[in-house]
Amino acid sequence: MTKKERVYAAIACQPVDHVPCGFSLHFPPEKNSGEAGVQAHLEFFKETDTDILKVMNENLVPSYGTIKAPADWACIGKMDAATPFIHTQLEFTKEILSRCEPDGFTMGTLHGITASTIHPIEPVYGYDPVRTLLTEHLRENSQPVLDAMARIAEGMCSLAHGYGQAGVDAIYYASLGAEHRWFTAEEFEKWIAPFDKLILSEIQKAGCKAFLHICKDGLDMDRYKGYNSVCDVVNWGIYEVPYSVEDARKLFPGKAIMGGLANRSGVMVEGSLEELAQAAKDTVARYGQEGFILGADCTLPTEIDYKRIHAVAQALR
Repeated sequence: MTKKERVYAAIACQPVDHVPCGFSLHFPPEKNSGEAGVQAHLEFFKETDTDILKVMNENLVPSYGTIKAPADWACIGKMDAATPFIHTQLEFTKEILSRCEPDGFTMGTLHGITASTIHPIEPVYGYDPVRTLLTEHLRENSQPVLDAMARIAEGMCSLAHGYGQAGVDAIYYASLGAEHRWFTAEEFEKWIAPFDKLILSEIQKAGCKAFLHICKDGLDMDRYKGYNSVCDVVNWGIYEVPYSVEDARKLFPGKAIMGGLANRSGVMVEGSLEELAQAAKDTVARYGQEGFILGADCTLPTEIDYKRIHAVAQALR
């Protein structure tokens, strides 16, 4: 099997010659865009030799103006494939795809509706305060905020279709909002889930497999019960949440699972190469050969030695 064939088989829960794997990390600022960013991706793909070649996305929704009250969200403008930050990400992706190995399974990164909504003002307020601000504004006067979120969602759908036209095999959708400490379950269902499902469905319409990444800890995973029809693979913080693979297979019946290793602790960052290789084999023995892609809870540390990731890929083979 080629890498691409292996991952497609895993997604379809069909037999594979061995379990595929995929890992990613945020490249340092001087290597996350332009030609330097392209070279950093190509180096990562070559040295780690994983089955999945994931293009990172540091082209975030930019600031459109000061936002202090719900009405201020009106400053967020219309977005489409020609919007500079989306166009830049698509051109960046095309350049990487034109130069990476042809048999790899390629994937673009798309920041979900919650993350994309806070990105314009996160540098001003900081991460936790901006999460609180978004929640408070939606509770105070939801309509102008939801109108802005609809425009952002339209931009993300354009990005999804642009990725599909660029030729990626899948899109990694990073979902936020299911943490207990901000939205209630009812608020998530009313304000977040409709946008999540819209964008995920457009990913599939674009001809791409939808990898649903459920980000952060302290999650109410039951909020994702209705997502099964709009995703193909599910990835979350098995150790961070925590939430077991066995439980996820009940929550997402028939869907492939990606994960198995903690991303910022444990053997992935602390063990020897021999211990890491054995952990990879043990993880596959526990979760099985079908419908499983070995990965981590989330992105790995930027400074991790690529030999560690390569050791996992080799152990699986």
